Amino acid sequence: MWHCYLRRGAAYLPTVGLIDRGFYWDIEPVAVVPTSNTGALRQALHDTIARGNPPVPSMTREQKRDPLLPKYAGVKTWAAFARDASLWSISEEAGVFQIIGYRDADTGGWEQDPNNIESFPQSSPIDDVIERMIAILQEAVAKKPS
Repeated sequence: MWHCYLRRGAAYLPTVGLIDRGFYWDIEPVAVVPTSNTGALRQALHDTIARGNPPVPSMTREQKRDPLLPKYAGVKTWAAFARDASLWSISEEAGVFQIIGYRDADTGGWEQDPNNIESFPQSSPIDDVIERMIAILQEAVAKKPS
């Protein structure tokens, strides 16, 4: 599982750690890349995926209250970051990759959008998934009103 947040024309690609109970959490390092720089975005996606999902010890509530990404965006709170952001993830299970788009949830935050999931044939090369993710991000930026 890898997360890709899009905010104001930049992709935020945190390493996604696996907490011992099967939950995922965004951790360092984080790459922040303008979506207009296709080569840098491609490299950042490769690097992020190559890090995998390193194990993360269980976190306290206090640790969970201090989200990682706002500081990279130069904002103080998660709400300020999320207000202008959208989320996609790349998942892989048994050699099948999916790109999953998220939508705003009624309860706040995001939830998977079942109408915005792209599955790739089994054993598709990761380069195909990365190229599609780049296209999705660049299309999303082009659609946003200035």
